[in-house]
Amino acid sequence: MSNTYRILGIDPGSRLTGYGVIEVEANKYRYVDSGKINLSGEIHDRLREIFFQVGKLIELHQPNAIGIEKVFIDKNVDSAMKLGQARSAAICASFNFNIPIYEYSPREIKKGVAGHGNADKQQIQKMVSIILSTTKKMNSDESDALAIAICHANHSGNIMHLR
Repeated sequence: MSNTYRILGIDPGSRLTGYGVIEVEANKYRYVDSGKINLSGEIHDRLREIFFQVGKLIELHQPNAIGIEKVFIDKNVDSAMKLGQARSAAICASFNFNIPIYEYSPREIKKGVAGHGNADKQQIQKMVSIILSTTKKMNSDESDALAIAICHANHSGNIMHLR
């Protein structure tokens, strides 16, 4: 039985959905994969693409857990609704795999990675690179998804040792 715990982080978006995969073993974090799902067309086409692409990522990486960002309500209700739909499509993609899903607010993610809830995108990218010891050039959607995975690893503590 392996003591390696694999986490898929998802930063949902209706135009671009970021993903990041890390492994945790003996409190050491390792970068596995990251990228973005580019979305176009009508909203139902984009949601279908998120559903299928996240399903493929789960099949490929076989994570023990999925971390996903919670929806935050901004001034634009329509954008928040689309973000909620994108998030739901990603969550539904996991149902056939029986993988636990953990949700984190943007503030929790920032605090879990940078130590404070007001970190900006550049601080998150830098901390993700440091924590994962990677020099990979990544966009903010990828680094945000990796930050979500790191946040889950930090929050889960001994949960990883129970699997």
